[in-house]
Amino acid sequence: MTRIVSLLPSATEIVCALGLLDHLVGRSHECGFPPGVARLPALTAPRFDPEGTSAEVDRRVKSIVQNALSVYRVDADQLMALRPDVIVTQSQCEVCAVSARDLDEALAQWMGGASPAVVSLTAASLDGVFDDIARAAAVLGAEQTGAQVIATMKSRTGSVVERAAGAASRPTVANIEWIDPLMSGGNWMPELVELAGAKNLFGEAGSHSPWIDFDQLAAADPEVIVVAPCGFGIDRSLEELRALTRNPGWPKLSAVRNGRVFVADGNHYFNRPGPRLVESLEIMAELVHPELFNFGHQGRAWRRC
Repeated sequence: MTRIVSLLPSATEIVCALGLLDHLVGRSHECGFPPGVARLPALTAPRFDPEGTSAEVDRRVKSIVQNALSVYRVDADQLMALRPDVIVTQSQCEVCAVSARDLDEALAQWMGGASPAVVSLTAASLDGVFDDIARAAAVLGAEQTGAQVIATMKSRTGSVVERAAGAASRPTVANIEWIDPLMSGGNWMPELVELAGAKNLFGEAGSHSPWIDFDQLAAADPEVIVVAPCGFGIDRSLEELRALTRNPGWPKLSAVRNGRVFVADGNHYFNRPGPRLVESLEIMAELVHPELFNFGHQGRAWRRC
């Protein structure tokens, strides 16, 4: 049996979507979906305290990066003890999860026998996610299942796009990926907004998420604001939202005045480039076109502010 270690939540979701949950022997500290993975040993940990406000977490992470240190640590001894045949990691963002560099340092201690195969996910767009799934499926001997997963994702995406095409308008959307300091969603997020039948205001598809300031947000005056910080659930994001709502200009924004500010679960959706990006698209569609879409995500995956 192929023994698999996943060092990234979205990679774990990809492996499980391929029907290989029982082949997983280790995970990252953030992997919690599907529920069965929680029993596996966690092989990573952050080098910073993830508690506190958005601003405090941001300062801690930037301090580590400025000192040329890795944001995460990998338990090399436990990794070797698990004897994986394949390790799935990522090289897209050193701040979001364990990177290829982190893994290289851990594997440098590998002694005796063949080193495991490494699959490094690189998606910065929706098509990139499809490519990552196909590549992981090929390495793991699950090509047919991988093709089925991709086909299902494309079919669900197409259904949203087809219905959104009939919308009477395309509202402007500001997607907030970090609250303090302000960061807008990049990578696949602009695509999700456009596919849902809206106009994305900040960030470019396929590019890293950009920092913005409140003056830029106010000048753009979005019709819809979606707050989905990377790594934060709904309750934590609602607490952090005070960093925005205390700004004197907040009540003047069109989205605020019209009751179209939403907080979504950015930990499980939007920021995980795997199979659940389709659910993220469905959530976005509910938010921008409630007259057309109701997938039942309200309350569980998003709330109105």
